[in-house]
Amino acid sequence: MSAVRLGSLARGRAAALGPLGRSAPAVLAVAGALVVTTLVMLVVGVDPSDAYPALIRGAVADGNLEYTIGAFVPTLGMALAFAIPLRTGEFNLGGDGQMALGGVAAAALALRVPLPPGVAVALPLVVAALTGAVVAGISAPLHTRFGIPAIVTTLLVSTPAVALSSYLVRFPLAEPRTGIAETPLLPDAAHLPAIGASGYVTIGLPLILLLTAGWIYVDRRTVAGYEIRATGANREFARYGGVRVDRLAVVTMAGGGAFAGLVGGLIVLGPPFRFVDGALTAPGYTFTAIAAVLLATGRPIAVPFTVALMTILQVGGEGMERDAGVPSQLTQVIQGLVIVIVAALATTRVLRERRARRAQEIDVGEANA
Repeated sequence: MSAVRLGSLARGRAAALGPLGRSAPAVLAVAGALVVTTLVMLVVGVDPSDAYPALIRGAVADGNLEYTIGAFVPTLGMALAFAIPLRTGEFNLGGDGQMALGGVAAAALALRVPLPPGVAVALPLVVAALTGAVVAGISAPLHTRFGIPAIVTTLLVSTPAVALSSYLVRFPLAEPRTGIAETPLLPDAAHLPAIGASGYVTIGLPLILLLTAGWIYVDRRTVAGYEIRATGANREFARYGGVRVDRLAVVTMAGGGAFAGLVGGLIVLGPPFRFVDGALTAPGYTFTAIAAVLLATGRPIAVPFTVALMTILQVGGEGMERDAGVPSQLTQVIQGLVIVIVAALATTRVLRERRARRAQEIDVGEANA
């Protein structure tokens, strides 16, 4: 059975659901989370009619849109780092380590190797992506060859990777005589060109959008994309059809790691143009990205939109706290509720399908008897 045939079968199942059917879990999750959050606000004496407008203003008004876009870029990159391996059934939870080491690699190259303008931006980003790919690629063979779950292997590799990046920025790459765990300021030639006056939006935005479009095209329009989707739908069926599923697992895991490493490079080469220990992992890009991918149910075309929603919640939460007196942590509650509701809906669907298969097997058995 050819890879194209496998892809056609996977496409047929998705088409049978229809666009509304595929979007229903996300809509229900967001609506349910907002209803529960509204009830919590009412219980604690907060007026939702004040809180929600303050959240929107904090994300897109009063000059805050650039901050939201600035957070959207790394969150989308980390979403791809999780979503790409997920298409083959792999779980990349080691994005923090891949991002941190990618950022350190970009900073080290920019600081230690004099490069001409243009190359001083492009080459560190490439090295950052390759570093992330290597870190993630280490995890895949531990799963495919030794049977260790990818959730475990990615976390096991991520923890020492973050620690190594912290060591490098505190000692070999540290700015001398400051006592702060950060690198010196990167050369001007290595600064990402800015889009807009504030400097918070850089060429990282069109770059990550272009790469996202490329991923969507590969996923939907190429044989490799068909094989990846078939592997994620049924690994043994794909293997029977001639797909090299173990190789695909390594490739997609490394591809996800490359995006995480690229995010590290984009953060370091953007404001404040240095690697600051903890600054890459502290904002929680990885958690927000995972929530967005789960909300999108892993569909590539939906990921940018769910990332935008989650970023608005995250950035707007600060405005909600400032203008309406609502703790910004409430937006994290919304994100958590979205994940819980999506997981509950997915579990219900799996149980329903399992019962249907079991009933069908019983009917077939009775007919044969």
